[in-house]
Amino acid sequence: MALQGPIPISFELLFPHGCYVVGEVTAAKDFDAKRDVQAKDKVTGLPVWQVPVMDADPSLKAAQKTVTVKILSEVQPVVPPSLPGVPLAPAEFEGLEVKPYVHQATGRLAYSISARVMRAPRTGAGKSSNAAAKDAA
Repeated sequence: MALQGPIPISFELLFPHGCYVVGEVTAAKDFDAKRDVQAKDKVTGLPVWQVPVMDADPSLKAAQKTVTVKILSEVQPVVPPSLPGVPLAPAEFEGLEVKPYVHQATGRLAYSISARVMRAPRTGAGKSSNAAAKDAA
């Protein structure tokens, strides 16, 4: 089978309505370590950070809206600025990958989302071709 390991995915496909940061960036814990240490990515060796985001898709149920995105970065990522008068910060991610796994508590298929970069959304000419095409329609 050609697919092995994480599945690369575009931001526009994963979050077609965008997403908003709803918490702080924190160090992901290494649950396999005997002491309290930050997790490191097994492939790159980079430290793993995590941030909760809310999917802006209006069709999702409340319980499905918030997901955690893990960010592989040597330094702690900074949350983009929030919108004026709103406590939420819109964000986009680059280098996204989805890792399917079976959730131990439920026995259901679940996904771990990781990224390489978190940044403020692009606007105007800086948008990707998919986002620009959506705006033109």
